Amino acid sequence: MIYFISACTMIAFIYFLRKAYNNTKDIQVRNINPTSDAAGNKSTLSILHLSDLHLEHISISPAQLAAKLRNEPIDMIALTGDFLDRKRTIPKLDPYLRVLQSLEPAYGVYAVLGNHDYVLDENNLTALKNMLENYDVRVLQNGSDTILANGHVINIIGIDDSSTNRSDLSAAYQHVENGMNIVLTHDPNIVLEMQNYKFDYLMAGHFHGGQICYPKAYHLVKMGKLARQNVIKGLHYYREAPFYISEGLGQTGFNMRVGSRPEITFHHIAFRAVEHVS
Repeated sequence: MIYFISACTMIAFIYFLRKAYNNTKDIQVRNINPTSDAAGNKSTLSILHLSDLHLEHISISPAQLAAKLRNEPIDMIALTGDFLDRKRTIPKLDPYLRVLQSLEPAYGVYAVLGNHDYVLDENNLTALKNMLENYDVRVLQNGSDTILANGHVINIIGIDDSSTNRSDLSAAYQHVENGMNIVLTHDPNIVLEMQNYKFDYLMAGHFHGGQICYPKAYHLVKMGKLARQNVIKGLHYYREAPFYISEGLGQTGFNMRVGSRPEITFHHIAFRAVEHVS
């Protein structure tokens, strides 16, 4: 009887591991309308958001990614950090960036860095940034860029990673013009410090939707106030301003997911008049 129970336990454990691994291949493609006026509004900015590729543990190939993005309307691409952990993985990023470049988004590709990217030493971090820039990716480290889209001034603001104490809100907003503010950052906890910094939409990642939830992501409690409030994925609001936390495309630690799925998101942001001056 003991051997039978042990065998059943082992079979159940193997099944659990296989299921958890297969979940990493169950890529969810989601369309996000952060404001009610975005739904059905033809005057929108469509942003492809990818976060937390973690190329050491990613279960989608460049070809598969290209297939999922085919025929999707994309005006801009936002990459919110944690591309990789190790220098030997840097070349693996090349074909993924080639896919994104081939999409030719009208308003470009923007990126911020995450805590895992900062594990790299200075030379390898520079190599990562150079590769991104070689594929026309604008890397924002507490900086901004301004585009004119459909007659609207749009500020793309990149706030550096909060979890490694690299965020500098005043520097990120220093050259922001009067217009709509779209913020990219890795750790969404920074939103709780933005009382004096206006944004119309913010995109982040970092939490992986818990990656392994049992049933809640208790292991994330050390990752800031949002995680302790179980605000770890999806669309949320801070002082009526919407922000989105991606579940990420890759995994960290173990290549498995329980209670979460990797995701690709398309955000449709309605153009509208703004009154604030940042």
